Amino acid sequence: MSAPAPPAHADPRLAPVIAARPAGLTDDSEGMAYLERLPRRLVTTYLPLLIILVVLLFPFYWMALTAIKPDEQLIDMERFNPFWVVDPTLKHINKLLFETQYPRWLWNTMYVSVAATILSLFASVLAAYACVRVRFNGAGWVGAAIFLAYLVPPSILFIPLATIIQAYGLFDSPIALILAYPTILIPFSTWLLMGYFKTIPYELEECALMDGASRWQILTKIILPLAFPGLISAGIFSLTLCWNEFIYALTFLSSTQNKTVPIAVVSEFVDGDVYKWGSLMAGALLGSLPLVILYSFFVEYYVSALTGAVKE
Repeated sequence: MSAPAPPAHADPRLAPVIAARPAGLTDDSEGMAYLERLPRRLVTTYLPLLIILVVLLFPFYWMALTAIKPDEQLIDMERFNPFWVVDPTLKHINKLLFETQYPRWLWNTMYVSVAATILSLFASVLAAYACVRVRFNGAGWVGAAIFLAYLVPPSILFIPLATIIQAYGLFDSPIALILAYPTILIPFSTWLLMGYFKTIPYELEECALMDGASRWQILTKIILPLAFPGLISAGIFSLTLCWNEFIYALTFLSSTQNKTVPIAVVSEFVDGDVYKWGSLMAGALLGSLPLVILYSFFVEYYVSALTGAVKE
């Protein structure tokens, strides 16, 4: 079968390219689809997706596998396959849930994370709106300074924060974490919301101001409903950071009943150089499931907010 003849309106310089195209393909039907052969898709699409999927899911597989392995299979790696389990057991999960205070630790983690996230979002919304919408000299520098504060490592801040918390009598209390976590949550959340607020047309506020609306009414009735994806993204980021935070929780909490999951699991199931891997992995797996479920529900809003912030 001969190659298709070039259309009458085609550029003569494109005739060799059109003549080399496989027969049966037209501009209106498949376009450039003839370039997407199966070997090319395997290399450019399916193989990278497979690698990413394995990298993302393997930690969960390893935690689940270790949580149901008997002790002898955890110790003897030469006689048993480390990537599979024979005669699975629920002993480690049972010990975690019914022989420790894990439900209390999980509640402490949830309580601290939600409270610190709400407090941080409230402060971040006000700061981001002031920097983006309220016109004052140096607003850009203030926004940059807020973001630079996020770059300060927590390992530097926890020493002066510990002194302040001890002075106010909040040591070994969840309130200490609720008040300390916003120091690392507010800077990034404010920067993220600033980028999202910039995508909202300013003409909407001008119309509301002409109708007599106050700044508070504009923020609560116009800006926040439109910025819902940005709020979800900042909330998920803050909640995740609080849920997994280790240094502040290790410094400010000492009693077992007040600990959060990250430090309680390590302190209870690590005795010197003896690691109780079964219970450790069970605690890590059960502690990560709430965040996985949360991300599965709000992943579209999370990506939308990050995209909007980056564009600005």
